[in-house]
Amino acid sequence: MYTELFLAVIVSIDTYLAAAAYCNSGIRIPPVSAAIINLTGAAVLGLSIKFSELLSCFISLQLLRKTGMAVMTFMGMFIIIKSLVRSAAGRISGRGGISLKMGNASLVVRLYLDDTAADVDNSKLLTAGEAAVLALVSSLDSAATGLSCGFGSIQPVVTSVLTFLFGFTAIFLGNVTGRKIASLRRDFSWIGGALLIIFAFITCKD
Repeated sequence: MYTELFLAVIVSIDTYLAAAAYCNSGIRIPPVSAAIINLTGAAVLGLSIKFSELLSCFISLQLLRKTGMAVMTFMGMFIIIKSLVRSAAGRISGRGGISLKMGNASLVVRLYLDDTAADVDNSKLLTAGEAAVLALVSSLDSAATGLSCGFGSIQPVVTSVLTFLFGFTAIFLGNVTGRKIASLRRDFSWIGGALLIIFAFITCKD
């Protein structure tokens, strides 16, 4: 249970920071949109863990552990670097976003650097469709994490339920503390990256 709790907390950190960013930008997240974000993230994480379990039937556990540790460590380092990039973008643009001319990929790039870019119509309301796009982009890290750690004793259903519940809590806390967090003018997503590296060594050690 502790492993599932730890993983749910790691995944929920990004949800909290996204909700805080929306609050600071005056963008409201309706309950339906919050449910879409959390359901998508929880489902993707649970399914990826289950798929990783199936892989363990065909690939040696030792190889899976080494690969999982390498992937999660890389992801953790990437998240830390992304946090530094976000902080730099915030100082340069004054709002934490970078717009690149890359055709249809532009929105995905902006979402990865600036969560509030999901409000594409600038309505100050995250619609169900916008929430679905944000959820899919945000769940990429969850999918990779689940595939890298599901070969152990992690229960996919328990993890999904905890992630869903923690996600709603994260959105609520983000709405409450968003402006205060934004006033610090720092990006704290590096915490999730650091915890992911710790999680990799805990779950993938021999």
